[in-house]
Amino acid sequence: MATIEQRQSHDVPVGVPDSAGHPAWGSDVVLDMLRLLDIEYAAELPGSSFRGIHDSAVNYTANRTPELILCNHEMITVSLARGYAQATGRPMAAIVHDFVGLLNTSMTIYDAWCDRTPVIILGGTGPMDASKRRPWIDWIHTANLQGNAVRDFTKWDDQPFSVAAIPESMMRAYRIAMTQPYGPVYICFNVEDQEEPVEGPFPLPDVARFQPAPPPEPDRAALRAAARLLVAAEMPVALADRVGRSAEAVRTLVELAELLAMPVLNLGARHSFPTPHPLDFAGLSGELLGESDVLLGIDCVDLAGSMVPPPSHGPRARVAIPANGPRVINISMDELMHRGLTTDYQALPPVDVPILADSGAALTLLLEECRSQLDGSARGRIDRRRQALEPRQQRLRDRNRANLDARWDHAQISESRMAGEAWQAVKDEDFVLTRGGVTRMAPGVWAIPGPERNVGGGGGGAVGSGPGTALGAALALKDTGKLPVAFLGDGDFLSSIQALWTAAHYRIPSLWIINNNRSYYNDEDHQDRIARIRERPPENKWVGMRMENPEIDFGAVARDFGVGGEGPVKNPDDLGPTLRRAVEEVKQGQLVVVDVRTENRTMG
Repeated sequence: MATIEQRQSHDVPVGVPDSAGHPAWGSDVVLDMLRLLDIEYAAELPGSSFRGIHDSAVNYTANRTPELILCNHEMITVSLARGYAQATGRPMAAIVHDFVGLLNTSMTIYDAWCDRTPVIILGGTGPMDASKRRPWIDWIHTANLQGNAVRDFTKWDDQPFSVAAIPESMMRAYRIAMTQPYGPVYICFNVEDQEEPVEGPFPLPDVARFQPAPPPEPDRAALRAAARLLVAAEMPVALADRVGRSAEAVRTLVELAELLAMPVLNLGARHSFPTPHPLDFAGLSGELLGESDVLLGIDCVDLAGSMVPPPSHGPRARVAIPANGPRVINISMDELMHRGLTTDYQALPPVDVPILADSGAALTLLLEECRSQLDGSARGRIDRRRQALEPRQQRLRDRNRANLDARWDHAQISESRMAGEAWQAVKDEDFVLTRGGVTRMAPGVWAIPGPERNVGGGGGGAVGSGPGTALGAALALKDTGKLPVAFLGDGDFLSSIQALWTAAHYRIPSLWIINNNRSYYNDEDHQDRIARIRERPPENKWVGMRMENPEIDFGAVARDFGVGGEGPVKNPDDLGPTLRRAVEEVKQGQLVVVDVRTENRTMG
């Protein structure tokens, strides 16, 4: 176990008073606004284009609110801010250098866009006056309008052209980011404005007068129509996705599901339904979708794709939704967030009752409407459905148990064993899952009562975003007494392994369990399928996929970064004791990486 010297909670500048509210330079105004907007942290990788902002953070607001969090890659700055927002519901700032830094982190900005997560991205540029640029470097790092690079996957961008314009730009950015659907915003500051003296008193705005508006109320006629369909249904099924960003919305969904005996399929962008629960039927999605006569989509990332399970094998083909399929209710605000560059809007689903509203507000009113429409006939039908679902729920639980038992004693550690042993190690702790698919690896094993215990999920599939988002959530949970737990793939971890330095420097506790199958295995699976379709040797699927010769000792690397490192754990019987030891180390106040050598399969 590596030791880490005790540090203060943040890097404290020497001999610097906190002078917020009395700006002397343009960049001081930026820090004043971040303070007024209650931005707690600003992740950054240093760059000369925001040297004025950096100086103000250190020598004007004394590195307090916001506190600078030094990262070693721009991708990590934005993914860390995204993880913080997932855990708190509040935005964090990420500061990136000029055009090159913005390009470096564009993938994790896209992640935040796909995840509908608020992140305030700040950058610097210039000088925009070409006569003031240094030779070479200022030219190649400057764009005529930097926001163009990310405009198609941010909610808004701006490049204010005076110090006086900075407060309005920042308040607008905050308000747009925090207006549903949430999303990332980008503001670029000219170095000349950052370094311009402020003459005389500079009036700062009352930010309370510029707050985001509440989301729109759902249409009452649409709610009544939706309630009629649900109450009269033989087999209503709920498809729940991003609704899990609100614990209150999930509690209302539980009430609605229990009122109607309505199975719920948790789709995974957020943890949107308790597990275990008698109406949690994610493992039976195929057969329930086939039986359903009414589908209720709630904040679904891909409603069309979720309505009909795609084939698990064979060539790519769009699965048609039957013309005589179930009636569809859709609660979502995604219609307000579409662009034309990417197709993250997914296939267009047929919807009978569209409801453009915040899911929490809509579910509360839908619950009331369903209660008011229940009559004796409906109650009898619901009771019969509830009784019919009970043995199916038990069969699902038995199947999950059998799957875990079948994979428990493999010669190598299975993903199921890894997830099961981790559950045994943390089940009595106040844990929060910050990353990882435990419901996929070991369905039915983890008891996760609500989204307070599972804040991860979503995004655009950026390899390398996992360490940053897990660390950002852990930063938000620091000093709360909670135990952050993340499952990270070896490829994802290796892509942003330098996040460990940030974890060590700021003493951010978390348990990181590395699913180290020494392969980009998702693509091995694809290679296996395509080879079989083409009648070619699937045994060669490992070529260009495996991270072997050499294999990486992630525990040793973690110790070199100054955090705890365990493993590599190869013997299944060693895994439980190692994880329990790691939990105790995390509770002492540092991040611990457990390198788990999971199955490296040779055949699909």
